Amino acid sequence: MSTVTNDTRTRTGVRLGLPLALAAAFAFGMSGAWARGLIDAGWTPGAAVTARIWVAALVLLVPTIISLRGRWRLLRRNLGMIAAYGLLAVTATQLFYFQAVAVMDVGLALLIEYTAPVAVILWLWLRRGERPSRRSILGAAIAFVGLVLMLDIVTGADVNVAGVLWALGAMIGAASYFVLSAKADTGLPPLALAGTGLLLGALGLTVAGAVGILPIAWTTDDVAYRFGSVPWFVPVLAMGVLATAVAYLLGIASTRMLGSRLASFVALAEVVAALLFGWLLLGQLPDLLQGLGGALVLAGVVVVKLGEPAPARDLGP
Repeated sequence: MSTVTNDTRTRTGVRLGLPLALAAAFAFGMSGAWARGLIDAGWTPGAAVTARIWVAALVLLVPTIISLRGRWRLLRRNLGMIAAYGLLAVTATQLFYFQAVAVMDVGLALLIEYTAPVAVILWLWLRRGERPSRRSILGAAIAFVGLVLMLDIVTGADVNVAGVLWALGAMIGAASYFVLSAKADTGLPPLALAGTGLLLGALGLTVAGAVGILPIAWTTDDVAYRFGSVPWFVPVLAMGVLATAVAYLLGIASTRMLGSRLASFVALAEVVAALLFGWLLLGQLPDLLQGLGGALVLAGVVVVKLGEPAPARDLGP
């Protein structure tokens, strides 16, 4: 998911930012399929997400230190926000998502998670009194209908309740990601927020695993995918380096060029990427009714975003 900053952009920034944002979305979207292979091979979701976040945190450690340029007081000043970001926006989102993909299709889990913009609208309404527009309410209703179709409730098919609840938990974590990332008055560079949040999340997951709160088990056996088997470290590095560290760097760079509003639209490509990688790596494809529901979810989220008020721009003197 692309990090949200300000909404000032130029035409040159859009031309360069769009391919970077698409690359970030596709990098993020591959994580679920790689993780499902590890889980099927004997890894617990906790082990998969801990490995992913540790690899990403180590890759971003030096860029994070460079971005701070010795301004360590920024970390002390924003300690509460960093903790919330690391525990909610990073750890909870990824852990709940991996728990969901362990028992349901990758693309469907991510589609449920991507109802997060609807949750953000509801949060802003309840917390700050920012009443949503009629278009946003309409979009939320469309997304809800799509969610019902996507879960096959109307056909009486068996619904994996645990998987749905885990995906909804990931949705709440993703909503907190957008809310926290939108805070532009902290003075903390976006890269520093991502890097410190990942490091804190990795430490928290490790402690939770060490004391037995989070089940962690892994194996060094080869991991089977649709195209064949690979050594265990291939999906671990793919998740940590490509689907997290590189994805965050591309997301931060592209959002600065596009602005949060346009970047959040482009981020919907992550759902398409998750469906694509779910098919390429695992052979997973939604049926016709689920596909229609997924399309309605995406359409509803787009309508919700269109219903948001346009951000004010500083045009200067």
